[in-house]
Amino acid sequence: MTGTWKNRAIVLARRPVGTPQCGDFRLDKLALPKPEKNQFVVRVLYCSLDPAMRRWMDYRSYSVQLTIDKPIACLVVGEVMESRCEGFPTGQYVCGMGAVADYVVMEPGVFTRRIEIQDDIPPTAYLNALGPIGLTAYNGLIHVGKPNKGDTVLISGAAGAVGSIAGQIAKIRGCRVVGIAGGSDKCDLLLNFFGFDGAIDYRGKDADELAAAISKVCPEGVDVFFDNVGGDALDATLANINQHARLIECGMIAQYNSVELPPGPRNMWQVIAKTATIHGFLNRYYSDFFEEAYTNLERWFLHGQIRAREHIDEGIENFHQSFTRLFEGSNHGKLILKI
Repeated sequence: MTGTWKNRAIVLARRPVGTPQCGDFRLDKLALPKPEKNQFVVRVLYCSLDPAMRRWMDYRSYSVQLTIDKPIACLVVGEVMESRCEGFPTGQYVCGMGAVADYVVMEPGVFTRRIEIQDDIPPTAYLNALGPIGLTAYNGLIHVGKPNKGDTVLISGAAGAVGSIAGQIAKIRGCRVVGIAGGSDKCDLLLNFFGFDGAIDYRGKDADELAAAISKVCPEGVDVFFDNVGGDALDATLANINQHARLIECGMIAQYNSVELPPGPRNMWQVIAKTATIHGFLNRYYSDFFEEAYTNLERWFLHGQIRAREHIDEGIENFHQSFTRLFEGSNHGKLILKI
């Protein structure tokens, strides 16, 4: 199957300026080289489409650096088709860093793991609650936010993959959980599917109006803020934090497509006044806690304490249309592309 065998892949045609356009990507047929020692070839079944991928497309990325005319990297679930790596035999299902392609060469790494497809655990769960998404929510909340029972936890981007799981973990820890999301449908989802205690629709609100809405729903203030958005959500929350509040900066989707950097938050002085902590968070620095996280996440998932919602689009040729859902807010659940 290797050598001159071809596979389809979405490659980066040019670096996006602002919101990604169709011309920023190209569907190519690429030869797949034979795996070298300690590598294996994976047939990709599902790709995880995540906001962080937009930052990887820039000239200077904080993490993965995408190259022009090379495949778009992403987390994948797939099946090993050929292997020169002990522990990853042919037929083994895996989750790890791959690409938007039919077939990819992978090797062991911090996010690469063997998985078992079970009746009560669909393969897509490993791109959601039981994969790096779940790890991000768990480690960010538990090991950075350190919530205490009775704390008020506020989450921006709460209807998204990371935010919805973080909120449910906070509920398990005995916290009062409020989410910020875009639109009445997503707010309803937070309350009636994910079990949040309160929901705030940010649409149509500026930073001051959003701050007032947070004050109304969180009358005793905010102890922990899990931020996936930045921008007005961060500014509005700073006006409502309690003494010794912990702010987890996990994402900044509000400015991922900005051509010029937006103004910074006006309420940063509250960090001093409330002796608060703002902590930037990248999951890869918490690998010591991965096994703990995986164990708890799977237990909670199987016991129904964590629920996951997915939005699955199909067809590699529909990558751009699917990817832009993240910035339009038109996906309802974890965005996944079935290859």
